[in-house]
Amino acid sequence: MTVDVSRGGLLVTLAIFGVIVYELRTVLDFVGVELPLIPYMAAVFILAGATVWFITLKGGWRTEPEGDKPA
Repeated sequence: MTVDVSRGGLLVTLAIFGVIVYELRTVLDFVGVELPLIPYMAAVFILAGATVWFITLKGGWRTEPEGDKPA
């Protein structure tokens, strides 16, 4: 199995996921459930590291687009 993903796509996906989780944390804080910031930051870095490790393990990054070839 190969993982066909670009670095930019991965970074955008991780950024969107991180913002969604942070906003959920903010909403919970508004409701009254206070969560510390340090475990959240550690979890985001661990998730990013595990994702990069998994992609490297399964075949690496896509560097050449497989689109149209010039005539």
